[in-house]
Amino acid sequence: MEYYPSSEQQQNRVVNEYYAPVETMSNSNIGFMTTQFIRRAVFSDGTAEYRCPMEPGQNEPVKLRIRVAKGNASAVVCVVGDRRLPMSISSSDQLFDYYECTYTTGVENVPYYFIIWCGEKYYFYNAVGVTESHDETYDFWLMPGFKTPDWAKGAVMYQIFTDRFADGANDNRTLTNEYFYIDCYSREVLDWNKTPENNDVGIFYGGDLSGVLRKLDYLQDLGIEVIYFNPLFVSPSNHKYDTQDYDHIDPHFTVIPHDYGNVLTDGDTDNRHSARYITRVTDLTNLEASNAFFANFVGECHKRGIRVILDGVFNHCGSFNKWLDGQHIYEDAIGFEKGAYGHADSPYRSFFKFNDDSWPDNYSYEGWWGHKTLPKLNYEGSPELVEYILNIARKWVSPPFNCDGWRLDVAADLGYSEEFNHKFWRMFRAAVKEANPEAIIIAENYENSGKWLQGGEWDSIMNYEAFMEPVTWFLTGMEKHSDFFREDMFRNNDAFFGAMLYHMSRMNSQSLLTAMNQLSNHDHSRFMTRTSRRIGRLATCGPEEASWDIRPWCMREAIVIQMTWPGAPCLYYGDEAGVCGWTDPDSRRTYPWGREDRDLLNFYREMIRIHRSYDALKTGSVKFLAGDHAVIVYGRFNRSERIVTVVNNDDVPRNIDIPVWELGIDDNETMVRLVETYDSGYNFFAEMYHAERGVIGMHLEPHSAMVLKNLMRYLQ
Repeated sequence: MEYYPSSEQQQNRVVNEYYAPVETMSNSNIGFMTTQFIRRAVFSDGTAEYRCPMEPGQNEPVKLRIRVAKGNASAVVCVVGDRRLPMSISSSDQLFDYYECTYTTGVENVPYYFIIWCGEKYYFYNAVGVTESHDETYDFWLMPGFKTPDWAKGAVMYQIFTDRFADGANDNRTLTNEYFYIDCYSREVLDWNKTPENNDVGIFYGGDLSGVLRKLDYLQDLGIEVIYFNPLFVSPSNHKYDTQDYDHIDPHFTVIPHDYGNVLTDGDTDNRHSARYITRVTDLTNLEASNAFFANFVGECHKRGIRVILDGVFNHCGSFNKWLDGQHIYEDAIGFEKGAYGHADSPYRSFFKFNDDSWPDNYSYEGWWGHKTLPKLNYEGSPELVEYILNIARKWVSPPFNCDGWRLDVAADLGYSEEFNHKFWRMFRAAVKEANPEAIIIAENYENSGKWLQGGEWDSIMNYEAFMEPVTWFLTGMEKHSDFFREDMFRNNDAFFGAMLYHMSRMNSQSLLTAMNQLSNHDHSRFMTRTSRRIGRLATCGPEEASWDIRPWCMREAIVIQMTWPGAPCLYYGDEAGVCGWTDPDSRRTYPWGREDRDLLNFYREMIRIHRSYDALKTGSVKFLAGDHAVIVYGRFNRSERIVTVVNNDDVPRNIDIPVWELGIDDNETMVRLVETYDSGYNFFAEMYHAERGVIGMHLEPHSAMVLKNLMRYLQ
């Protein structure tokens, strides 16, 4: 069985099989359903409504359910592995029969799908929808024992690039000429509003954890439930994806009790002379004080109900790393062993793969993609390294730090073979979950992640393929770096639904509901810039052009999707304030305190409030309801809440029929509009809508989006 196919053609086939013209359904035609199979009535997925418990343990009974039109099925069977389980009606309402069977899990993952008979004909149902032939690629899966933290399902996250968010202290700032790195001296920027330069890695604006601490009121008021930090460990860069010391939070982000020594003089590039930097990052008093500050910081976040996720860069480290010590920073530091770059007998020699024996100062170590500033870690050759990193994984999610999880950088690249990669992440998961069972593990990966999401490795992913990319293509036609525009993807509803359905089917519900759904982040252009449909980068276009021809109405459409799509919506700091920027480093501009787009900020705050108000938006099912060129309509629902999202990205008004009966809305139930966006703004005024024969006909203004909610729950 080929479990991980991928192609645009296959995605288009998927949506054609799943997505069909609007069918109407009302109480008056229920009696005629036994002779005509109502495909669009059939529904099941991996949420708690259709799999109970949603995350079954090993050797545990689980109820599997499927919904069909009332009176429409003559028999239903659930096929679990090689077993066929007859299903019976457990409940019914005015529109649907709900069939159920019970299966007791074992210890292995097992696929399942459904067969439905309508008279003499039979049909198959799995993640692709109703089909007349069975494609096992899209089967649902039972993964016994695979649980993701409930707090993370649908949680509102906020990514902070610490140096650019808020400056709270003046005595920890990285100084000009403090050290030399990647052909540049470190440089302190005093103008907070200055845009980044193209060679930005050693330029520091002074953002720190004291600044974040002062802005916790702001984040709490915005509705943030989780902060995801870009790396915080000691490192010479502003992005800190070149870790120098995994054991300590960088004192430049916290406090520096012992702060003495000279900076480098102009012309001196020997970091052995960078006395101030050496003191700051190797003095154990500084490092212990920094860790203590961080522990207190996390405690303050937790008091406000805000969780904290760390960024772990474990595929590679940095050339300044204490294990390698490529700059001899730790040569005479108290409490540190000799580094492997200068000493063949270093206890860390096995942590790296050296291609020859040219010590001292052995420059033959392997770098990730050849980058010598990013030495690749040699796990296969060093059991000691494996255990060291597993201890790091435990340390930061345990007291006194009590962080709530890890985001894993370039996680699929770790190690020198896929076999070892999977072995390591299984060990990593075991270590993290043993230390803190409620910790989340979210991986960065740009390829199909299904192989890692089987229950023994990652919990979930940064959701590029089933969120950022389809949303960006549909609303803007832009590639996520703003490197090119695709007319064929722009406003292509079939491509949007096809990509979403295919890539979501690669994740079980445990992973889908905790996936990090971002519009922007530190590696890509800002979504607001993508709305201009302009191709460019900082080096070729300059910073000003990133703000040209932007379309705030398109940004609002994207926010509506982000707050109503399955997963954990994750804001990239400043997106809510209207920050623009080409791909990195321009996407790493400072937060514009006092210069925010207040309208956009208020809109984001209200959409977060809506997201957090309804369980259907956090853990409910999703169903594609209707679509046309530039128009998409989908529903989120459980047995009590039904929510419809409508987006018209077109430049002209559109009319569309929405089959709300597919969510369980009958003609006796009223829907109310929660929000409407349009060209010139937005409103949160309520307006009532009524279905006729299960369908609501809607007139959509250009560049608009709406969210509707069934009235009964809205009034509660």
